[in-house]
Amino acid sequence: MKNNKIAQIIEYFDEILPNASCELIYHSDYELLIAVMLSAQTTDKKVNAVTALLFSRFPTLEALKNAPLAELEEIIKPLGLFKNKACNIKAIANSLLLNYDGKVPNSRDLLVEMNGVGRKTANVVLAELFKEPHIAVDTHVERISKRLELVDEIASPLQVEQKLEKLFPTERYILTHHQFIHFGRYYCKAQKPMCDVCKLTRYCKYYKKKVKM
Repeated sequence: MKNNKIAQIIEYFDEILPNASCELIYHSDYELLIAVMLSAQTTDKKVNAVTALLFSRFPTLEALKNAPLAELEEIIKPLGLFKNKACNIKAIANSLLLNYDGKVPNSRDLLVEMNGVGRKTANVVLAELFKEPHIAVDTHVERISKRLELVDEIASPLQVEQKLEKLFPTERYILTHHQFIHFGRYYCKAQKPMCDVCKLTRYCKYYKKKVKM
């Protein structure tokens, strides 16, 4: 049953989201790292609008490192948590220049040592830049995993990641990550999910509860 369920999820995701990919706009490795850090608790669309201005105003790591904090805060203010994120930008730029010759390291252990970079951000960067097989767990991935009862309702993001990486083929990790995100962003939304067109309702705890109501 479990294998059949995963097969049907894969088949449906491939049907509606065959080319799901990263929607953040970036032109260098550090731009992606900073963009993913900035994306916490906001949308990629808002991040893309902000980073277009941010990276045109401060086009190098040196410029970001030396940027006035107040100016960074003003640029990224639409994203929320802007004071912490502005400090993180300067700290990341400084760390990359000081410790890694201006290059984003290909190591989760090294990435998570940087300000504002947690496991999810590191996994996204490793998968996107270096094509390492990881499933990064954001709010969309966690919500969909729990609605489809792939994980326990109380599972932590790390437990969600570990369980999904057991259930799905390694060679699909990167695509699966993006498919879960796009499915949560455009179909199975937190509010008013599109249950009427979804082919996975038989597995969905949210749908079953809604029907009972």
